[in-house]
Amino acid sequence: MKMIQNKLQFLLMICLMFSGKTEVFSQGFSLIDHQVQTWVDSGYYHGANLVIGNRQKVLHRKSFGNYQPETSTYIASAGKWLASATIAVLVDEGKLSWDDKVIKWLPAFTDAKGQATLRQLFSHTANYPDYQPRGRHRDDYQTLEESVRYILPLSIEMPSDSSVKRQFKYGGLAMQVAGRMAEIANGKSWETIFQEKIAHPLQMSHTHFTPVDSVGGGHSPMLGGGAVSTVNDYAHFLQMFLNKGVYKGKRILSEKAIAEVQADQIGDAFVKMPEFPQKVRAAKHKSIYGLGLWREEIDKKGKATLISSPSWAGAYPWIDYKNGVFGFLLTHIVDGKMGKNNFNSFYASPVLAYLLRSELRNNH
Repeated sequence: MKMIQNKLQFLLMICLMFSGKTEVFSQGFSLIDHQVQTWVDSGYYHGANLVIGNRQKVLHRKSFGNYQPETSTYIASAGKWLASATIAVLVDEGKLSWDDKVIKWLPAFTDAKGQATLRQLFSHTANYPDYQPRGRHRDDYQTLEESVRYILPLSIEMPSDSSVKRQFKYGGLAMQVAGRMAEIANGKSWETIFQEKIAHPLQMSHTHFTPVDSVGGGHSPMLGGGAVSTVNDYAHFLQMFLNKGVYKGKRILSEKAIAEVQADQIGDAFVKMPEFPQKVRAAKHKSIYGLGLWREEIDKKGKATLISSPSWAGAYPWIDYKNGVFGFLLTHIVDGKMGKNNFNSFYASPVLAYLLRSELRNNH
């Protein structure tokens, strides 16, 4: 009982911090709808699309503001999950291993960066810089080959604590190297690999990492933050993942791949707390990240019960294994609104997972 009270208190705190009072409803999905509408009415987003579903079907879908069901937008870090699944397909096919070192595929990486594994690149534990240094061109080059050339001369960032060899540092630069490894291993461009292995089988016809353009500040071969998608497209991906790799009777990923992507990949790496799960879930565990996704909650055995891939722009995909449901908020922060009234999309969106749990309890 005390644990439940603490969770409810924490939920209330998050709501007050990021969106003012949250009125409690009891019919359908009005509670979660109201929260999204509040953000739109407050001017943080021009609009949004929301979808909720389970293993069999979509349970709820709604558009807000100027968004239409087919609206596509830049999903920033929500693309990390798509990228990890793309790599996982190549691992399933035996073309890559999560334990492949960078130097195996990119022999020019003769320094410590070359000793990092694909697993470390995708779990932010490779000690790579999180982004290009201040003052340099941001990492949105026309090709991954070009991007990697600008990563090659950068120095490894060693943990300040000399007793540990690796540290968790959230960013996207290391994933560019992982993507280039995939291109070499498969002999095709990243976009082609993604389309063939994930997008086409999942009928995600409006989801792309390229061409490079200026859609919402993204849409380039940036594995960690350059994809564009729609609410329905991403829902197909989440339903596949919730169904242990199967979509409409067709296997996309093996069960082993699904388990590996959402397993703890932090290991003995140093994590500077508080990190994202502690800030939004009051979680105290260190096993916070898998491969391209956050492990927001875990059970007593260390198995993830709530996973997600939130973005700074507001897009928030999640799977709640406790209730067998998925959800996705597709939106994009209005320029200049980040930080206004203490609003932060990255930390605000995850409240939706708790609101959905409240809805499900009320509906049953």
